[in-house]
Amino acid sequence: MTAPRIGFLLWPSTKPLTLALAEEALSVAQRVHPEVVYEVAFLQAEEPAEGAWRLPGSSWTAGLEGYRKLFLLADEPPAAMAPALATALKQVARNGCCLGAVAAGVYPLAQLGLLDGYRASVHWRWQDDFAERFPKVIATSHLFDWDRDRLTACGGMAVMDMLLALLARDHGAELAGAVSEELVVERIREGGERQRIPLQNRLGSSHPKLTQAVLLMEANIEEPLTTDEIAQHVCVSRRQLERIFKQYLNRVPSQYYLELRLNKARQLLMQTSKSIIQIGLSCGFSSGPHFSSAYRNFFGATPREDRNQRRSNSPFELTSAPAERG
Repeated sequence: MTAPRIGFLLWPSTKPLTLALAEEALSVAQRVHPEVVYEVAFLQAEEPAEGAWRLPGSSWTAGLEGYRKLFLLADEPPAAMAPALATALKQVARNGCCLGAVAAGVYPLAQLGLLDGYRASVHWRWQDDFAERFPKVIATSHLFDWDRDRLTACGGMAVMDMLLALLARDHGAELAGAVSEELVVERIREGGERQRIPLQNRLGSSHPKLTQAVLLMEANIEEPLTTDEIAQHVCVSRRQLERIFKQYLNRVPSQYYLELRLNKARQLLMQTSKSIIQIGLSCGFSSGPHFSSAYRNFFGATPREDRNQRRSNSPFELTSAPAERG
């Protein structure tokens, strides 16, 4: 019986850590249980730029046939895909290959329609952009998703969680547990767990009233609450709430709330084709001039200037954004 073939199709943006995590999980499995055998191959999706660091593996052009599972790895959304590679990926999908993706590897699969109707884990940085560009894909904020013959992970350490799940399904939970112990993995996380880190970690504080207040702010971006309303919801006085924010975040609640809304607006500006007015209204600003003035005071450029400058500097510019009207 031949060993199952697992391929990793790499774009030049793939981080060495992403690749190392994927390789290590399978290597350890074969070391702790010699009867577990995989034939693993690394394939280059495209040639790296002149002088760039080269990931291991040979060109994919030798063929993609014969793989039981094929994972697409990228840590930035690829700008384009060679027509021949697109044709080859569609063919292996028709032949019953289980296709997977890690981090931005979901983009080429989605572009080919190979995730339409499937759940797919999408890193939180790309959630807005991905959902707008690929409405037929059920984008989730899970660590990883295994939906029929599609297996996707958001990136980072989630690639390890995904491959431990693969080992458990192929060879049993005992093997997955042995691999996690060998790699000193604290626990095997379920795919359905959310990928965002706990709020108190992001804030650098575990003060319960502060956490409650910020969660309220994040849940009410489009129609902001007043400081008095937030204080009432978390059962403290306005003055006490202001003291907590000053102590832990060195700003008053209204300032933190404004920065939260402006950062959300900037994310939407860079990742979606929504108009500037639409974005301002969705982030709680009553008018275009109000949004533009607050944005310029905080970021040093108007929303239009910031969007144009950042997109002109990015190789992954959205091509579908409509022209802005005055």
